[in-house]
Amino acid sequence: MADAPQPFEIVTVDHPRAAVLRRRAQPVRAVTRETQQLIDQMFDTMHAARGIGLAAPQVGVGRRVIVVEYQKSRLALVDPEILRQDGEAVAAEACLSIPGMVGDVPRALRVVVRARNRRNRFVTVKAEHMLARILQHEIDHLDGILFPQRVRDRATLHHVDDAPSEVAAPESRA
Repeated sequence: MADAPQPFEIVTVDHPRAAVLRRRAQPVRAVTRETQQLIDQMFDTMHAARGIGLAAPQVGVGRRVIVVEYQKSRLALVDPEILRQDGEAVAAEACLSIPGMVGDVPRALRVVVRARNRRNRFVTVKAEHMLARILQHEIDHLDGILFPQRVRDRATLHHVDDAPSEVAAPESRA
């Protein structure tokens, strides 16, 4: 029996391969066995980091894949796109790729996202509040956008010793 793959290393802004975080990720177009393995490994990596969301560029893979696990939602989305968004809320966000930094980010309160799932079927996800925020944060990663670029009031950006590792609410990690 083969050993299970190890979680990926998370690429941080000071990592030698950090350029992947600032580039637009490439479309996947069709979910293959390799894509499914990437999704599984991303979930393992996210869990090991105590996160609630992770985008493929954060593990050094320039593909449009995200994974999210928040409350009762466990999502693996390939080539996600936001079809609709409305409302706005500002909340604290952090990021596994920017350890120790937190800032207040405005995001849409509700979103509708279309993507393919791990079985290559199109799905539509309607999300609001925290789940909507997580999806927007992770999709931003696919476009090479890091949360500090979304902060309106730079005074809210600050370093903390035990910052959450990703998205919103200091007790949450994505």
